[in-house]
Amino acid sequence: MLSAIADGETRIENFATSADCASTLGCFEALGVPVTRHENTITVRGVGKSGFMPPQKPLDCGNSGTTMRLLSGILAGQDFESTLIGDDSLQSRPMKRIIEPLGQMGAIVYSDEGRAPLTIRGKRPLSSIEYHPPVASAQIKSCVLLAGLNSDGVTSVFEPIQTRDHTERMLRWFGVDVEVAKSERGSKISVSGDARLTARDLLIPSDISSAAFFMVAAACLFGSDITMPNVGLNPSRRAVLDVMRNLGANIEVSASGEECNEPAAAIRVRGGFSQSSDVNRLNGGIIANLIDEIPILAILGTQLYGGLEIRDAAELRIKESDRIAAVVENLRRMGGAVTEFPDGLKVEQSELIGAKIDSFGDHRIAMAFGVAALLAAGETEIAGAECADVSFPGFFETLMSSRS
Repeated sequence: MLSAIADGETRIENFATSADCASTLGCFEALGVPVTRHENTITVRGVGKSGFMPPQKPLDCGNSGTTMRLLSGILAGQDFESTLIGDDSLQSRPMKRIIEPLGQMGAIVYSDEGRAPLTIRGKRPLSSIEYHPPVASAQIKSCVLLAGLNSDGVTSVFEPIQTRDHTERMLRWFGVDVEVAKSERGSKISVSGDARLTARDLLIPSDISSAAFFMVAAACLFGSDITMPNVGLNPSRRAVLDVMRNLGANIEVSASGEECNEPAAAIRVRGGFSQSSDVNRLNGGIIANLIDEIPILAILGTQLYGGLEIRDAAELRIKESDRIAAVVENLRRMGGAVTEFPDGLKVEQSELIGAKIDSFGDHRIAMAFGVAALLAAGETEIAGAECADVSFPGFFETLMSSRS
């Protein structure tokens, strides 16, 4: 996205082959951005902040909420009308949380009761605002900051709880002055509407959310020893690593460095746990930086003395599926002892058995229960497992090859 609104040509290495990333590329190509692909490397010829062409048909975001919410911020600052659509899952997710700030900035967004399809009638320049998101969300923050790049002044987003800061780091990489003012009440992140982005090549670290499935699998299987190089360890994303260590997983981090303003390192995980606790609980501010990893951590909880309780995670109910309900139902099918709460769940240490599992069309549920299947006695069948391609094409082949 940032390379598309930059001036010049950007070469991006280690670009994910996932369906979500393909949806993003397709949207920008439909907006007139030249993109070339060669295996895991793409080249994007940026058109600047206002060089997009009006799309000839609706922009299909597929299953990607990140694509829809962040792209909405960019399109709000254009002088044409565009429509964003997605699959059934995406069109059921709440978009009012971005519609409201974009409306305050002067864009007109039509929706189906706060859900996609979204038709955006942009404005240039937008009005700069100071915005307090109703929930802690990096997607809301990023949407508003991207819109702020086409505003008439300085746009700010307030965060009482820090969320993922990839957007701020990448904006700086492309030459944007992102101001962060910290106080006891949180952080105020600001960008100016007169900022310009300059193309700059990128090497993308590997995704720790994808690595988490292999980290849990290795930790739970006695005798395992797996090393994953160049994994992104952004401080706002590494919570899964820190949580697993605190729960007793044998994890080493080495060969640390930085790639394009993003810290990265090699992660080694060996089977077994060095400690245990009667009470293992995740709640509060850490949940915002752990939200995508909670399904696989619930699987980890089945192997822990004391199990694992997760609270303050109601946001999981409005992801690609109701992830709380999906994890609870599937764990019960596998013989797991689990209690469901409105904002989370509690998993007891359990001996899992093979069962027929429903992915609910959700890539993270499919992958989490692929790991659960390795830990279970007997055969497990996962319906709709192909949805893993949304974020990790070839996940199951990689998982099985790792067993050697």
